[in-house]
Amino acid sequence: MIRIVTEKRLALLEADRLAAFERARQATEDAKEASARHTVDLFDVTGRAERAEATAKEVGTLLAVALDELSAAQEELLLKDIELRRQREDLTEALLPPRAVFVLVHYGTPAMVYRSREDAYADTATHGVPSDRTWGPARRFWADAEWVLSAFTYDFTARGFRGSLTPLAEPVGGAA
Repeated sequence: MIRIVTEKRLALLEADRLAAFERARQATEDAKEASARHTVDLFDVTGRAERAEATAKEVGTLLAVALDELSAAQEELLLKDIELRRQREDLTEALLPPRAVFVLVHYGTPAMVYRSREDAYADTATHGVPSDRTWGPARRFWADAEWVLSAFTYDFTARGFRGSLTPLAEPVGGAA
């Protein structure tokens, strides 16, 4: 088949080619502009992401330091709370009369008063009492004994101390 191409047809084809070329050039320019915009946006977003990541690391470091300080403060507060409770107990104990006191007597004269029997035993050596001394109930009057350690217990109803001197029973009329 033979086709006859006329000048008019050639001019239309040429115009179509130029229009297609112009559309392609315009599309290429639009694509380049869009690519440039996306590249700038990408750099902006990347910069913001890097700054956000650096800020997050800095905040994480600050948070770790703050948590360490908080932990140390809580530990210090706990220790102070324990110390405060201990001091309150000591104060309460100091304000209340002791349940018992122990009096070291030398020939009827009180030498020292102790809060516990252990304190009395530990301190008797300073008064010349042998450390291996065996303590027992007073067998005679206090004035007749060289050293006597006597316990006094607190009587809440009488609001005072009662001695616990338990003298040995004397035989009546020579009978045992």
